[in-house]
Amino acid sequence: MGFLDGKRGIIFGVANDMSIAWGIAQQLKAQGATLAFTYLNEALEKRVRPLAESLGSELILPCDVAKDEDIEQVFKKIGEAWGEIDFVIHSVAFANREDLKRPFSQTSREGFKLAMDISAYSLVGVARYAAPLMKNGGSIVTLTYLGATRAVPNYNVMGVAKAALEASTRYLAAELGEKGIRVNAISAGPIKTLAASGVAGMKHKIKLMDEYAPLRRAVDQDDVGRSAVYFVSDLSSGVTGEVHFVDGGFSTVVSA
Repeated sequence: MGFLDGKRGIIFGVANDMSIAWGIAQQLKAQGATLAFTYLNEALEKRVRPLAESLGSELILPCDVAKDEDIEQVFKKIGEAWGEIDFVIHSVAFANREDLKRPFSQTSREGFKLAMDISAYSLVGVARYAAPLMKNGGSIVTLTYLGATRAVPNYNVMGVAKAALEASTRYLAAELGEKGIRVNAISAGPIKTLAASGVAGMKHKIKLMDEYAPLRRAVDQDDVGRSAVYFVSDLSSGVTGEVHFVDGGFSTVVSA
């Protein structure tokens, strides 16, 4: 028996087997969940489909979260196949590499809009179409980072987008709570992923975890995945609007 037996949900954001979303998917499946996945384009489908199929997934759908019609179609197809869902994992973020490399004051207007759209507004769009399918309540979980509340070197416009994502989490939690839908964020420590490769100094950030985090180690996808199990399951039935840190305690101390 698993904590998620009988629960069904969708995961946005798997890019490859190093993705945080993939670590979450594996942990949710291990606890009995039935999963659907999305992919951005044909190139990513070649990576995502084999991974999804390895977990027995039959719903593997295209979705560009910058397009409302794509999000709407995803949940329409899920509704036709399942009727309802229990959870959504939102692990989507993007900023132009050029805007991450520049000083923050030099962020382009279009780059700022893009980062906010993909990294923050997409949660709003996903929640809008997911909520009607959560007929008996549910859980929406998104992924954030310490750069939302502190000025982390080289994180720049993505930190501002993550701050907007965390605020969106609280507002969605306040709105959807009366429907029994919980909305929470997991703030993961630095992990080597495809998305993280766009942030300069990632190796140094991971090294700081080994030196200064109370647990004296960097976290990995499985650490985040186990916390996602908690938020998706009934174990967190009384928790919503929260930002939960999975970073070995790094956010609680002052590093040198």
